Amino acid sequence: MKSIPSLDRYIFRLVILPMLGVFAIAASLLLLDKMLRLFDFVAVEGGPVGVVFKMLGALIPEYASLAIPLGLLLGILLAFRKLATSSELDVMRAVGLSYGRLLRVPYIITAVLMAVNVALVFYVQPVSRYYYEQLEYELRSGALGASIKVGEFTTLADRMALRIDSSEDDGRRLRGIFARVADDKGQVLSISAAEGAFLATSDSPDTIILRLTDGTIVQDTGEQTPRVLSFTRHDLPIDLPAVEEFRARGDAEREYILPELLRIGWSESTTQAKRDASQASFNFRMVEVVMMALMPLLAVALAIPPKRSTSALGVFVSIVMVVAYHKVNQYGEDIAALGRFDPILALWVPFVLFAALIVWMYYKIAYVPGGQPIGALETAFAKLAGRLRKLFGRRRPARAGEPAPAE
Repeated sequence: MKSIPSLDRYIFRLVILPMLGVFAIAASLLLLDKMLRLFDFVAVEGGPVGVVFKMLGALIPEYASLAIPLGLLLGILLAFRKLATSSELDVMRAVGLSYGRLLRVPYIITAVLMAVNVALVFYVQPVSRYYYEQLEYELRSGALGASIKVGEFTTLADRMALRIDSSEDDGRRLRGIFARVADDKGQVLSISAAEGAFLATSDSPDTIILRLTDGTIVQDTGEQTPRVLSFTRHDLPIDLPAVEEFRARGDAEREYILPELLRIGWSESTTQAKRDASQASFNFRMVEVVMMALMPLLAVALAIPPKRSTSALGVFVSIVMVVAYHKVNQYGEDIAALGRFDPILALWVPFVLFAALIVWMYYKIAYVPGGQPIGALETAFAKLAGRLRKLFGRRRPARAGEPAPAE
């Protein structure tokens, strides 16, 4: 650490703290929004609560690939904004430090995060997304231990309807049981019992026994008067529904890792639609990673407010620009995947335009004396803020003998 200049250590501290804070906040908000939906989904499917956290864990790489660029941008922006508003930036510039020198540490951080994002979008994210889809499939199919819902009719193996009034002792004791069973010969059994319990069988893992206590069986053959039988204990075998094996990874292009995208996207043996979708996904991931190299320049261009101003308009504009550009990339990927547009044109032309805009904004702030890339927006925002303060500000009541303010 002693070999690192104190200036670089200082800028590193200014950047890393807000960057980690923004990353944590952004990832938490995305996960919390998804958590509420997953809790509803798991409750409807009757699955265990623990699967919610497994599914959220599988989504972390996907949300991290979105939160990392945003955290990098705002971390650098807030660091340089602090330098600007405290006049430290003026001192650094006065002693001959260029913006390129000040951006040395932010670009080192950017290079590290770009490597992390490459690993996420090309390797970790596709595998974790497939794991998420697998958990969702197993939850829907009942492989994760989804229970029979109390107070509702549940259909088993298409020939049996079961309803349970109440459950005790974590499902080991059932009360108020009604079952309706039909066979291939048209015979229907209507069974009601006061209590019951599910028992496993050692000879057939695909069959369980529902042991009923104190109940009645009504046997309806459809040809004669139904027979009514009473029982003290009756074992009812239940065939568990077969759970199909989950599909192989690669149902969607976002589940392919980098070697698979390259192999499928440029292979003559695959269909044109498959090649278009794979090439669109590859170019989308590449452009999202390369875009991170522009974040330090954009952050500096929007971090420095006009003189004698503490406006935070640049923070708002930066978020809008990055989110809007991400949505443009998503649209470009969609139309390229459908074969309506070349992936390179659909994704790299917006990147070139976005990069040209950022370079111009950086040149304006770094090399034009008094330059402000969003100066017109700053002026309009200042006028609007002044009018709002005047409109909603409290008027000081006039004192005795003091003339009232002119309208």
